[in-house]
Amino acid sequence: MLKRENMYNYQKFSTKHILSHPYAGLFLDMGLGKTVCSLTAVDDLMFDRLEVDKPLIIAPKRVAESTWPDEVSRWEHLKHLRVSVITGTPKQRLAALEAKADIYVINRENVAWLVDYYGKKFPFDMLIIDELSSFKSPKAVRFKKLKAVRPMLKRVVGLTGTPSPNSYIDLWSQLYLLDMGQRLGKSVSTFRGTYFKPGRTNGQVVFDYVLLPMMAEEIQSRISDICISMKSEDYLELPDRIDHFIKVKLSKEDMQKYREFEKNYVLSLPDEEISAVNAASLSNKLLQYANGAVYDDEKNYHVVHDAKLEALEEIIESANSPVMVAYAYKHDLDRINARLKTYKPRMLNTKQDEKDWNEGKIRVLLVHPASVGHGLNLQFGGHNLVWFGNTFSLELYMQLNKRLHRNGQKHPVLIYHLITEGTHDEDAIKALTRKDAAQSSLMECIKARIKLIKEQT
Repeated sequence: MLKRENMYNYQKFSTKHILSHPYAGLFLDMGLGKTVCSLTAVDDLMFDRLEVDKPLIIAPKRVAESTWPDEVSRWEHLKHLRVSVITGTPKQRLAALEAKADIYVINRENVAWLVDYYGKKFPFDMLIIDELSSFKSPKAVRFKKLKAVRPMLKRVVGLTGTPSPNSYIDLWSQLYLLDMGQRLGKSVSTFRGTYFKPGRTNGQVVFDYVLLPMMAEEIQSRISDICISMKSEDYLELPDRIDHFIKVKLSKEDMQKYREFEKNYVLSLPDEEISAVNAASLSNKLLQYANGAVYDDEKNYHVVHDAKLEALEEIIESANSPVMVAYAYKHDLDRINARLKTYKPRMLNTKQDEKDWNEGKIRVLLVHPASVGHGLNLQFGGHNLVWFGNTFSLELYMQLNKRLHRNGQKHPVLIYHLITEGTHDEDAIKALTRKDAAQSSLMECIKARIKLIKEQT
């Protein structure tokens, strides 16, 4: 069991930052130990300083159920902390609330339920938000509910490795939960009007906002007193990360079918300015096709090629250790399971799956980036990751890669990207390597694709 002395100096610094700021942001890269820093600070505030009575932690569901309780059991100075996890059915959640504990942990999907349950008698006096960036939308119910009880909290800590995965526009609601608008304004409209100008618009609706010159530095300066940022490469000696971009070629016939498919979908779109909904729909269809199957309107899928499956199988065969595979669609999952059945692939669904993976008992682990990206420690089970389906989300991309490339990994991490040549896959990879915002890069790629196709017709 690890002792407090085993904490790195930067982790002790982060803990002191929480202790010295009633509201604090830890924008620490994945794998730097945000969890142990926060728990150590909670322990001091509850039992040494007697400043906090009932802390609440909000986290992604899987992280709430495993990572936080596991971290308590890993450290000698934290083992006395009693943790109650508020997940499951309403009856189970109520039982967890009534349980005698020092720390209560709830998944973010149940935040609205929790606030409604207590109302004005919200009993928690300290809040830790794990993956603060999941509260980046001021329109989301979870943000509005927390905003209502924020004045009742004496201390708030925000944890994330990706505070602005899309753009600086994402920061307002996250900072509001920390300081109630002291630094970036009391409303998102004030924030936008101060630091941004309208970007793409159709004359009535503004689709996005563009940061004004020099305003990135101004925002950073305004939040720097309560937020600290650290990158893993500055503090940890991690094994190398090696990226492989595997070009998957379609046959001439299959490539022609893709072009026809792309053309027909583009021409079926309305003539007016492409909307985000239409862009996302078209992008999804093209990425599905690149993976090898496409859904119809009745949610049935049709196989169009097996090129990616063949490339994936070759990687699995040549790998001398377990492989994690990131899929994008349900039909990816079905087809991968069928193709790799001799390897007995397994989905990451439970804590037991996580344990078995880390013990090397799973040859092929299938994961969806949206459900596995945050907080999980999967670096002990393997060092190979294959992106079967590509994404425009820089946040999901970075988070999933860090499940393997993090402190505790003993081997160079090999990340394979399967890219169907000449398809929308290439657009996604270019957007990620440019580190563009997901929404804006997707829109620009789709608009360029539409323009090209309509010029050709």
